[in-house]
Order: sequence, then C-alpha cells, then structure tokens
Amino acid sequence: MKLTATAQVSVDGVMQGPGGPDEDERGVFERGGWAHFDEEAGTVMDEIYQRAEVFLFGRRTYEIFAGSWGTWDDPGDSPIWTALNARPKYVASTKPFDPTWTGTTVLSGDVGDAVRDLKAKPGGELQVHGSGVLVRWLLDDDLVDEMNVLTYPVVVGQGTRLFPETGKDIALELIGPPRVTPGGVTIQVYRPAGRARYGEAGYERSDDA
Repeated sequence: MKLTATAQVSVDGVMQGPGGPDEDERGVFERGGWAHFDEEAGTVMDEIYQRAEVFLFGRRTYEIFAGSWGTWDDPGDSPIWTALNARPKYVASTKPFDPTWTGTTVLSGDVGDAVRDLKAKPGGELQVHGSGVLVRWLLDDDLVDEMNVLTYPVVVGQGTRLFPETGKDIALELIGPPRVTPGGVTIQVYRPAGRARYGEAGYERSDDA
C-alpha cells in the first residue's frame, strides 16, 4: 500500500483545531474552526477518503475522530463517514489503551516495523489524516509516499504547526498542477524527494526555454 498523509493547514502553517473551537484545546487554544470548506474542497476530501484501504492515526487525532465520526449516525451521503467506519483503523500510541471505535487496532511493539508491514500489504492507500507528531515521525523515517496539503486562506496566528521550527529538511516534488478552489483553498500533492538542496538562490532553466 501507498502511505499518504493529508494535512489541513493555515497560510502560517497551523494545523491545530481546523474543525471547531472544541476540537483540540492544547495550550488553551481558542482559535479552532478556521478550516472552512467550499464545495470543491469538500469533494476533494471525499475523493481522498474513498481511496483509503486502511487508516493510521496518532493517539490524539484518533480520539478526536472516534469522538465525532465514530459516534455520529450514518448520514447516508458521506463518503468520509463510510470510509472511516468501514475501513480498518490503526493507532500509533506510546501508551496502551482500549479503543471503543469498531475496527481499531492499537499498534504494539516497534511502530516503524508495524507500518512497514502494513505498507507491504496489497491494496490502495494507507492514509494518515492530521496526526502531526506521527506525520513528522513518518517523514523522518522515510515512510511517507505522498502528502496532500490543503492550505486555507487564513493566518491563525497561534497553535501547533505542521512542521516545527527545527527539524529534518526534505525536498518535495509537486505532483501535478496545484488546484485552487473558489473559496481560495489551495490543494497540492507532494512526493518526498530526498534532502533539500542549498546554494545560491536562482531559478532552474527548463530544457525548452
């Protein structure tokens, strides 16, 4: 399976609490609920979830999803609800716990080996949504194959960011042209491409220029 990570971020890189003011209150975070979908962005998210074979979560994001998507009745017209409740879910957690959401397995032992075993299985996508700590760890261990980044036209000004101030440097290859929705959400798909390059600033001349 291909491991894909999907992140919703503000222009200043915040990923905390996109869905609502009570979603993630770490650090007395009071600015949750900044990710406002338009119809096209919603359709893109539906399409992403429909490609999922398996889900992988960090503990905090899993608890947020389990307390919302895992408790809501089937609305009958939500590809996201259907995927999350029908597909297997795995949780990377440093502490054991008993999940209540049907179809959940807590990864034990070496998480890296467990993720590699999942990736080695045939199928579609092993998807990670949110789960910033887990995504950074997976990137550090070269386990992410693609990243879907949805950037919302807002500067939140505080909150946990997708990437820390210091960390591993990674070059990203843009896959296909970016999309911009009518509401100003930019959607980009990246593939990790080794170490970032450094040197004199400039531009790369194309072969046909």
